[in-house]
Amino acid sequence: MMLSLLKPTGIIIMAAGASSRLGRAKQLEIVKGKMLLQHILDEVNKLENVSAVLILGANGETIKNNVDAAGIPYLIHQAWKEGMSSSMQAGLRYLLSNEPNLNQVILLVCDQPFVNADLLTQLIEQKAASEKGIICCAYADTIGVPVLFDQQYFDALLALKSKEGAKKLIFQNMGDVFTVAFPKGEIDIDTEADLEGLS
Repeated sequence: MMLSLLKPTGIIIMAAGASSRLGRAKQLEIVKGKMLLQHILDEVNKLENVSAVLILGANGETIKNNVDAAGIPYLIHQAWKEGMSSSMQAGLRYLLSNEPNLNQVILLVCDQPFVNADLLTQLIEQKAASEKGIICCAYADTIGVPVLFDQQYFDALLALKSKEGAKKLIFQNMGDVFTVAFPKGEIDIDTEADLEGLS
């Protein structure tokens, strides 16, 4: 069943990294019977009223040819080595050029296997309920992605330097932050041991 969302929402799926610690494209690793990136794409496609974009970089064509984006457009970001903020900014510019009335955006990474459509919907619903401008996930004594930013932060997101992360904006604006508990958010895939732990 499709999940109906409250406001027009952009979703940036960041999958541009080279997976250097793993030594191969983790986007295509099988976890719980499905490729990591395919899982994220499938969960995003369960949502209604969203404008999503997939940001690829290293091994971009190979990755694109091995997943079914089911209508989600993709960009191969040539400057992916500049860092995650550079990839995020490419995605945000793309979304705003196609959906200028976008009023919030969710940042996703491709290697959190327990992210699902229900969690993304919860971020959007808590944005409306809390009236806060930043809704982020809390896990392992930290806060982070997935994270939703109101449009008031778009300029600041676009102004981040390449090595700065969006977490900088979160900590600079803690009075405008609401957190959603996501204990399994601490589980991501960086190494062979991470994969073995989920086999």
